Amino acid sequence: MKEFDSGESASIVSVTDRVRPLPLGMAVSSVHFLGDNAHFVGAEEKIAVASPAGEISSIDVHFGAILCTASDGARIVTGGDDGKLVELSGKGGTSVLATDAKRRWIDCVALHPDGAFAWSAGKTAFVRSGKAEEKSFDAPSTVGGLAFAPKGLRLAIAHYNGVTLWFPNMAAKPEFLEWAGSHLGVTFSPDNKFLVTAMHEPALHGWRLADNRHMRMSGYPGRVRSMSWSAGGKGLATSGADTVIVWPFTSKDGPMGKEPAMLAPLQARVSAVACHPKQDIMAAGYSDGTVLMIRLDDGAEILVRRNKGTPVAALAWNAKGTLLAFADEEGDAGLLEL
Repeated sequence: MKEFDSGESASIVSVTDRVRPLPLGMAVSSVHFLGDNAHFVGAEEKIAVASPAGEISSIDVHFGAILCTASDGARIVTGGDDGKLVELSGKGGTSVLATDAKRRWIDCVALHPDGAFAWSAGKTAFVRSGKAEEKSFDAPSTVGGLAFAPKGLRLAIAHYNGVTLWFPNMAAKPEFLEWAGSHLGVTFSPDNKFLVTAMHEPALHGWRLADNRHMRMSGYPGRVRSMSWSAGGKGLATSGADTVIVWPFTSKDGPMGKEPAMLAPLQARVSAVACHPKQDIMAAGYSDGTVLMIRLDDGAEILVRRNKGTPVAALAWNAKGTLLAFADEEGDAGLLEL
């Protein structure tokens, strides 16, 4: 499939006429659903909330740039250059969870299903869980990414030359997974068997946690800025190439010795990916503004948004998988009901 030019009679199925346009009027960095309301996180100060009917409101969360965001479906937590960590509830209320004592930027945030949360400022990662006191850990270098393991209170801290695995509530020495280079994002597989980082160079790196065996996942023309696990954790979809790269994780060896699937090629680079929460389909956004839905088993495509020139910055499904929200970097957004 080639680039979608005006007047092209592509045989691809299109649902562009079913998309509800959402003119947000602000730069967007990410989007999350709380219930059926899409929450578009702005680059500065605000979160725009869009109802399924297309009504838009905004909530002030920071005084300045919003640098990181995470959601567990019940809340959204953001970090800003104002040194604050702010929680937004599904009812629209905001509360400041933490303020950095030195007013440093809050660079990374992660949420745990049991309510614990983690954040970082500079080289220091912090964790707060339930009524337990706040714990902190100083990484060897600036923290590049945070992720909680799906089981137990274990935090992965990505940094230069590797990842530290830290149990905040245990006295045991943290485990260090070494790999040369700068690691800027990190994710556990849903089955807790693998850990994958996105690197500053155009590559991913992975470890099988049972024996810390390395998994080299390279060949990208650009940096991987978006990763999403498919339903059941069978595959890891990624941005960074002019096709959607999906690494297989169905065997005990993960992607070791296997080629990834390469889906939905365009004459533009994939900029954002979001897998459906329940089915083997996903959404992909491209650097030319195109949004596609893709079936993972055979690569069949549905056009959601035609190329408008501005890179897609944000994609998300609601928990039921009935709504897809997207936005480009300039805030031209849409909502598709399936």
